[in-house]
Amino acid sequence: MITRRFLMMSGAAGVALAFGSALGPAFAQTTFAVMKSDQDWKKILTADQFAVLRQAATERPFTSPLLKEHRKGVFGCAGCKQDAFSSDTKFESGTGWPSFWAPINKTAVATVTDKSLGMIRSEVRCTRCGGHLGHVFDDGPKPTGLRYCMNGLALTFRPTTA
Repeated sequence: MITRRFLMMSGAAGVALAFGSALGPAFAQTTFAVMKSDQDWKKILTADQFAVLRQAATERPFTSPLLKEHRKGVFGCAGCKQDAFSSDTKFESGTGWPSFWAPINKTAVATVTDKSLGMIRSEVRCTRCGGHLGHVFDDGPKPTGLRYCMNGLALTFRPTTA
């Protein structure tokens, strides 16, 4: 007999398999250095942060205080605090989300093919906890030509001293 529980569990397993297989080499494993249950994530994240980081939601444009953050420092994943972007690569894209032309290093973030909303985009995820940070597009400034369009809710900011 097919029950609602069976359907939900089957659906969750299918999503997990699809998520794991679509993440590419950097995410081929199904575990991350930081792993938590949804309950544990909800203890450390706000409801909006949980929606963005763990459910790949997008915050409304022009709502993040980090959009206007212009001090020297490091932007990290709000889920696990891994450094993700330097203020040296931040630029004003006019899109309404904090934008960067490169991550802080080659291992901080990874991209995943995102086929949601009827389009194909490159989703950006934290390599330490798998959290959804935003998307990357090829319409950014030199030297990379990339625009890492990040959700401010998915990031923290730590100013550098001196």
